[in-house]
Amino acid sequence: MKNNLFGMHAQGKARATTLAFISGIMLLWPGCSGSKPTPATGWEKLPGMLGHIVPPTFPDRDFVITDYGAAGDGETDCSEAFESAIAACNAAGGGRVVVPAGTFLTGAIHLKSNVNLHVNRNATILFSRDTDQFLPVVYTRFEGVECMNYSPFIYAYEQENIAITGSGTLDGQADNDSWWAWKSREGPLSGEPDRLKLFEMAENEVPVSERVFGKGAYLRPNFIQPYKCKNILIDSVTIKRSPMWEIHPVLSDNITVQNVTIISHGPNNDGCNPESSKNVLIRNCYFDTGDDCIAIKSGRNADGRRVGVASENIIVQGCTMREGHGGVVIGSEMSGSVRNVFVEDCVMDSPNLDRALRIKTNSMRGGVVEQIYMRNVEIGEVSDAVIRVNFEYGEGDSGPHTPVVRDIFVSNVTSKKSRYAIRIAGYERSPVSNLQLENCRFDGVRDGNRLAHATGLRMKDVFMNGELQK
Repeated sequence: MKNNLFGMHAQGKARATTLAFISGIMLLWPGCSGSKPTPATGWEKLPGMLGHIVPPTFPDRDFVITDYGAAGDGETDCSEAFESAIAACNAAGGGRVVVPAGTFLTGAIHLKSNVNLHVNRNATILFSRDTDQFLPVVYTRFEGVECMNYSPFIYAYEQENIAITGSGTLDGQADNDSWWAWKSREGPLSGEPDRLKLFEMAENEVPVSERVFGKGAYLRPNFIQPYKCKNILIDSVTIKRSPMWEIHPVLSDNITVQNVTIISHGPNNDGCNPESSKNVLIRNCYFDTGDDCIAIKSGRNADGRRVGVASENIIVQGCTMREGHGGVVIGSEMSGSVRNVFVEDCVMDSPNLDRALRIKTNSMRGGVVEQIYMRNVEIGEVSDAVIRVNFEYGEGDSGPHTPVVRDIFVSNVTSKKSRYAIRIAGYERSPVSNLQLENCRFDGVRDGNRLAHATGLRMKDVFMNGELQK
C-alpha cells in the first residue's frame, strides 16, 4: 500500500511524516470493500430549514433613550433610561428603543418582548466596569452549566420578538484589569475555584436555584444572551471587548445573526455560541476572536444530560473568520447532542486561526454529533488542521459517556496552508464514522493526515499537495 493512502506528502523539501498503523482505523476508498456510506443528500434539507427561520418585525414606533434621561457623554449612568425606554416600548406593544449618536454608559440591559434595541451609526453602548451594575443575579449558563450569576450585558429571559440592530457599537470594556483577570487560575481574582465549584454542584445534582454566584464570586458573564426566547434578530452591530462569549442564545428558537462584526481577543471570547437552540442562521458576519469564531454547544456533562436539549438546524453562510481557535466548532459542551449543521460560502484565513472545522469532546461529555455539512469554503491558512475531530479534549477519556461523531460531508473546500489536512482522534470503541470528502484541494500541507480510530473515510477527487488521494 502506498504512502499516499494516508496522505503523508509535503511540498518541496518538507518532511513526510510516517505514521504507524493504529488499531481501530479503517479507511474505505472507492473500489475497496466495506460498508456503503450514507448518501450525502443533506443539502436538500437546507431550503426547508431556512424557511423556518424568519426574523421578527416591529411596529413603527421609536422610543429614544435621550427622552428618558440618557446622556451620550460616556460618563453618565444611563441604566435607568434604558430600562424605562424598554418598559415603555414593551407596554406600547413594541417598536424600537433607539440609541442616538453618542457614547452611553450603562449596566445590564434586559430586553422585553417586541423590543428592537436599535444602535444608530456613531452610537456606542459602553458597558460599566462596576460589577454591581450586573446584579441581581439571573438564571443563566456558564460554560454549559445552569446557575444564578451576574447578568449578561444584554439579556432576555422567556421573551419573544426581540432584536439588536443598527450599525453602532457594543463595547464591553473588558480588559486584563477587569473581567479578563477572572480567567486566571490563581490569585485573588481567579474564577477557577468558582468554576470548579459550579461543575461539582451540577454533578451532585444541586438545584439550579442553589447554584448562586454573582457578587463575591468570579464567573464572567456573557455579552448577549437570550435565554428560552423565540424570534431573535441580531443585525449589523459591532461587538468588542467582551468578558467571554459574545452572542450566546440558549434554549432558544428562530434566531438570525447577520452582518455582525466581532473583534474581541480576550480569553474565551467566542464569537457566536448557539447552545441547545434550534433554527439558527448566522450569515455575512466577520469574526476576529480570542477563541472559537462560532462554537455550537448543548450543555456540559451531567447538567447537559439533565436538560437534554440538542442544538439543531444551525446554518452558517457567507461568514469571514480571521483569528480564533476554530472557524466553525462543535463542542466541547455538547452533552445534549448536535445535529444538522450546514456551513457554506465562508472564507477562513489567518496564521492565528487554528482550524476550519473542529469537533471537540470526551467521555465526560458524551452526546452525538451527526449530519454535519460543509461546502464552498475557501481557506487561506490555518495553523493546525483543516478538519479536526478530537475525543481527547479537556478531561480526555476519563468518563463513562462515550461520544459519537458520524456523518460529516465536506465538498468544494480548498486550503493553501496547514499542518494537517485531516486530524482525527476518536476512540477504538467509538471511531469517528462516515467522513466523506469530495472535490477538495489541500495545498501547503506540512504533515499530511493524522488519523486514529476513524472508519468509513471516503475521498473523491481530493488532492493533497497536488496529488490525487486514492
